[in-house]
Amino acid sequence: MLITGWVIGDVVSWPDVAVLARTNPETTVFIERYRAQRRAAGQSDRVEWRWVPDQALSPHLKRAAVSAEDMEFFSHDGFSTSEIKVALREALETKEAPRGASTITQQLAKNLWLSPLRTPIRKLKEMLLTRQLERNLSKRRILEIYLNVVEFGPGVYGAEAAARRYFGKSAASLTEHEAAQLAASLPRPSRWHPGVESSAYWGYVDEIESRMARATFLWRHVGGAPVVPEVTDSL
Repeated sequence: MLITGWVIGDVVSWPDVAVLARTNPETTVFIERYRAQRRAAGQSDRVEWRWVPDQALSPHLKRAAVSAEDMEFFSHDGFSTSEIKVALREALETKEAPRGASTITQQLAKNLWLSPLRTPIRKLKEMLLTRQLERNLSKRRILEIYLNVVEFGPGVYGAEAAARRYFGKSAASLTEHEAAQLAASLPRPSRWHPGVESSAYWGYVDEIESRMARATFLWRHVGGAPVVPEVTDSL
């Protein structure tokens, strides 16, 4: 009966995923939840959020986000088999519930439309929306939307707002180190972001930079090109 009620209700309210191939989202569930929490606390519900197109996002940031969150992003169909296996192995070893093992596409579905609660019905919705995102949008478009809506700190959404807040520059101008700092905030944006004094956070920044250095294949997916040191003749 519960499943039947969910299906009937969502047939009416189910998002038009395909429209994202040509239009940008006007807001997200996560942004609206943050604003509601602020209003409930009697505080301003203003958020920092400024949309920029794919070409205005630094290739370094794209590489950093993929290196940090989903190294198989450009090769999977929305779900990472290797990450699921790792999560299940860790769950067996620790005897705890498995971690999310979410891909960037899954995270985008959750940010745009879903609750953070890990209920079976919510996970089912996430799976269906992830499939639709992968079928209707290119990988570059999925990554573009993701980097424009994800949280990079309390009330800071999207790469452009984050770049201006933390570094005083546009998202297009981010350096490799700055991009790694933003990507490192993604798992815990309320506590991890540029400027915080956290050895765990800065250790993760270093780890992301190491992953980026090894994952040279990402350059052909994100545009741009690695900087090749200039060779000068020795005297």
